[in-house]
Amino acid sequence: MFSFILRRLGVMVLTMFCLSFVVFFFVNLEPNLTKLATFQTESRATDAEKAAWLERNGYRDNFFVRYARWVGLAQKQPVKDPSSGEIVPRFRYCDESDKATFSGVLQGDFGCSTAYRTTVNARMPEALAATGILMFWVMIVMVPVALLIGVLAGMKEGSRLDRTLSVVSIGSTATPEYVSGVIFSVVFASWLGWLNGSAATALSRGITFTNFTLPVMTMAIYGIGYIARMTRASMAEVMTAQYIRTARLKGLNFRTVVLRHALRNALIAPFTVIMLQFPWLLTGVVVTESIFNYKGFGYLLVQAASNNDIDLVLACGLVAVALVLITQLISDIGYAFLNPRIRVS
Repeated sequence: MFSFILRRLGVMVLTMFCLSFVVFFFVNLEPNLTKLATFQTESRATDAEKAAWLERNGYRDNFFVRYARWVGLAQKQPVKDPSSGEIVPRFRYCDESDKATFSGVLQGDFGCSTAYRTTVNARMPEALAATGILMFWVMIVMVPVALLIGVLAGMKEGSRLDRTLSVVSIGSTATPEYVSGVIFSVVFASWLGWLNGSAATALSRGITFTNFTLPVMTMAIYGIGYIARMTRASMAEVMTAQYIRTARLKGLNFRTVVLRHALRNALIAPFTVIMLQFPWLLTGVVVTESIFNYKGFGYLLVQAASNNDIDLVLACGLVAVALVLITQLISDIGYAFLNPRIRVS
């Protein structure tokens, strides 16, 4: 198992390197660089002045050199004014070094956010913490409800209860966040007035049932149906297995058969699906946080993309890739522990 984890970690590092290269390439396309130069120079700056700004700040250097600087494998050179010879930081509000230094992702420096006029390191942790709180409560609500629905439906395959729960599961899975979020806001915030249609106060005044229920419901409703369907299919398959029939013939009551023999084996497949919900939640928060004005990772990513904040977009992409790879590793390890028949080699 230890050698398997080491190999997977090596593959994860290689995958992150390749994906970060792809993300860096697309983010640094010419239209994005032109917009960046426009935002950082005067509104009446000529094309020649914009080109000079890009040249002076290293955006016209070799692509691989710029990538190595961002990663931290090459030194970042201080920027000098060609006329006066004085050192002029690329972005004055980020207190960049006036000496040649290795300062990149490997050194923990993710660059400067032009949208928020501060370092990415100062802005990213706050957004990730806010989204982490949201994801925690979504999982607390989503997983138990989904497993309960799936187990109840799979225990009585073909029954009226199974058909009813299956229709509910399919309906919830077919409803995307931008639809359910609007519906919940209209019904519970506008019409009934029970809940707050904005979650902005959750960060400033604290999380309450009123201001946090709608975003949690919006994200959980989609995942509940998907996990429930997978649990139902797995439970229905296990209930027809030979060892379940043998247990019933031995005189064990139905509850004991389900809890001791069927449930553990039925949860093997849903466990993988549950772990894969973390990357989905990270992308799902983009829509949900924008709808409910919750300033987490998704809201940060939208603002970074809207304002052509290159360093912040790169950092968000790197975080998303890391989360996907880590959850897949945990899923593989957990799958091997849940199913003794699987051996890693």
